[in-house]
Amino acid sequence: MSKKTGYLLGILLTIILGTILYWFFCCNCDTGTADADANSKANTIETKSEVPAKLDTTMNAFAISDANGNLSFDINDNINFKTSDYHYIEPLSVEVDNGLTKLVDYLGANPDKSIDITGHFRSDETNTSAFPNLGLARANTVKNYLISKGLSSKNINTFGRLDDNFIADSNAILHGPLGYSINTMTEGDSSETDALKALGEAIKADPLVLYFNTAEASINLTTAQRQKVADMVRYTDKVDGALLSVTGYTDSSGSRTTNVRLGQERADFAKSYLVENGIAANKINTASKGPDSPIASNATEEGKAKNRRVVVTIN
Repeated sequence: MSKKTGYLLGILLTIILGTILYWFFCCNCDTGTADADANSKANTIETKSEVPAKLDTTMNAFAISDANGNLSFDINDNINFKTSDYHYIEPLSVEVDNGLTKLVDYLGANPDKSIDITGHFRSDETNTSAFPNLGLARANTVKNYLISKGLSSKNINTFGRLDDNFIADSNAILHGPLGYSINTMTEGDSSETDALKALGEAIKADPLVLYFNTAEASINLTTAQRQKVADMVRYTDKVDGALLSVTGYTDSSGSRTTNVRLGQERADFAKSYLVENGIAANKINTASKGPDSPIASNATEEGKAKNRRVVVTIN
């Protein structure tokens, strides 16, 4: 082999060896970097936490407009409630109180008009009222405030509405969970009168009956019983002279004097419960019949339990 050929072979071997070494170190380095990047991205995905979108508090203004009259106002405030409560937060703002006064004056000057009050409630609230839902209970408290300002209950209709889109603030306060609308009555329309007559007959046929354990005075209404309360409130609101009649009864154990007193205590307790739930005290009469008029035999414990009761109906 000539010297020149050997020199050329040396150069060729150097090039081949350099290429191999370059591929070995640099490609592995790139792969490692790519793997590291991939691992970094994977770790980023795995550790990323999903932050839920913040829900904005519902701020419902106190707004009323009569399409068939000249009442219209929009106050950037309202009657507010804590969640799971039907007592509005006091004191009311001056603006809201003035708006309610304006509403009372307007309806007083227009006896052919009435106001619908719809209270909103959420499905995750706890209803401790005597009404079927917190919305109706809230509307009822506003109704009572309007009555205290001089408006007749005949001119007020109350409703409840499920509204899970009504969002409380961070302090669990619902800002204005109420809606208002003005109605103009049609002259000669007897549909409401007919409906109230049918409602009164239904209440008398199936009154609200509350049962008590011996020497106990506590009330826990079922859904059906709450509806009966709402029906009786509506009836007494709309019918002149209508009152709730609350009568207490006992079993035959013990003396008659004691039982008559116990029956009256139960009737008074039921009245206090109804008043606490926004039913006017002057619309409720109480009485006791003690062990009289049993509806079951006092010879058995089951019969005695049925006789320990309070019956709420209308006069």
